Formats: sequence, structure tokens, C-alpha cells
Amino acid sequence: MKQYGLIGYPLSHSFSKKFFTEKFERENIEDHEYQLYELENLSDLPELLEANPGLCGLNVTVPHKIGVMYYLDHVHPDAKEIDAVNCIRITPESPIAAAFAGEVGIKDKEFRLEGFNTDAYGFEMSLKPLLQPQHVRALILGTGGASRAVKHVLSKLNIYSRFVSRESDGDRLTYKDLTPEIISQYQLIINTTILGMAPNIDKCPDIPYEAIAPGHLLYDLIYNPEETLFLQKGREQGAVIKNGAEMLVLQAEKSWEIWNDREKNP
Repeated sequence: MKQYGLIGYPLSHSFSKKFFTEKFERENIEDHEYQLYELENLSDLPELLEANPGLCGLNVTVPHKIGVMYYLDHVHPDAKEIDAVNCIRITPESPIAAAFAGEVGIKDKEFRLEGFNTDAYGFEMSLKPLLQPQHVRALILGTGGASRAVKHVLSKLNIYSRFVSRESDGDRLTYKDLTPEIISQYQLIINTTILGMAPNIDKCPDIPYEAIAPGHLLYDLIYNPEETLFLQKGREQGAVIKNGAEMLVLQAEKSWEIWNDREKNP
């Protein structure tokens, strides 16, 4: 039995198990299973790996996309540049087994952990069809692991972007800085926070929604609910809106490709 799974905390909102279970059934992929592994503390990862020797791959979600890199033997260049990993390939060899075992406490480690970022791929493929000539400046709401993938993609697409968070730091804007004038200058706004995610569907990022116009594109990485309050407010102002459902499917399929095709993903 080949095992795959998702690590993060909490995982009550995750679509991954349902997605992969249905994929295995639909495509007649036998002897495969996908489980959710709630890890409140990332330090429990070595114990999880020891207890599940059949694991071939893991997805990683909040809050571990950044910290998990400490445990990896290799990080793909794109993920290293993004500085966040959401996909781990587990293979049965490791050139640094002894050093890893001594450093993080996995005894007799006989596998190799390789980190990738499929969020960037999913976001890029989902976003590109919606882009219009006015979408040359973007606001990224939130500064977690997913926001780094978003920043990476926007830079690749030559879209100037700035992070927005509760506290000022360097070039970051705070929510209090967001005037109607600034909103009008940034026609692409991406929410990477969990504000509005079920069950807390009555919450949304605190921005001046009255300044949003038909030329705006609002993208929310949240997929549950289908239309967050952030997207609803944008739609009511005439903006084009999109949730994160397609991004999740694309990044999941990319993870599957990575887990099962080493030649294409060295």
C-alpha cells in the first residue's frame, strides 16, 4: 500500500483527502491511500515518518510550509526561492541519513525528503487567463507561506506587488495604510489569509471595498465557502472574482506528478 497525506494544523477545512480518494477511485489506482495527519507541532514530523514507513509523499499546509524546510534533504530551486514548501517527495534513499538522524532525531533514517512548491504552479495557471492590461500592480493580503508563492508568480509575470499585513515591515503596507487612492492604483488584489474561511464566513480583510471598480480582479486562495465575503464585496463593486478551488486542483495534480515522475522533477 502506497501512502500519501497532508500535514498541517488544523485540517478540518482540507479538501485533499476527498480529492485524492476520488482520484484513486476514478482512475482505478489501486493500493494507494491518502490520509490527513494533524501536526500541531512540526517537531512531531520525525515520529510520523517513523510510524508510517509506507509514506511516499506529503502535502504541507499552514502553519508548516516554511518550517518544514528544516527537515528536508533537498529543496527544489523554485521552492528555495519562494522560501516555502507545500509538497514533499519521500524516496527510499538518503546520502545524509546519519547527519539527519543525529540532527532531528530520526533513527536509522533510510529515506530522502525532497521539497517542492506546487502552490506557485497552481496559482499561475489559474490566474493567467484572467489577467487584463490594467493588472500591472497587485496587493497581496497576508504574509504566510502561500503569499510567498503568490509573490514569486507575480514577479515572474512582471506584475509589481506589495504585501499587506497588520504590522509595518520594510516595504509592506498595513491595512490602515490602504486608502481608496491606493486601492484604485492596485487593480489586482489577492487574499492569502484565512479570513473568511469556513466556519468563520462573516470575516474578511479590512480594506476599503468602496474603492473597488469593474477593472479590479479579486482572487481569494480560500475555496470554502465558494464565495467569501471578500469576493462578495468585490463582486458587488463590479470586480472580476475567483476563488482558490482551481488552484488547489492544479497544485494537487502537480504534487501527484512530482511523487510519481522523478525524471521530470529531479
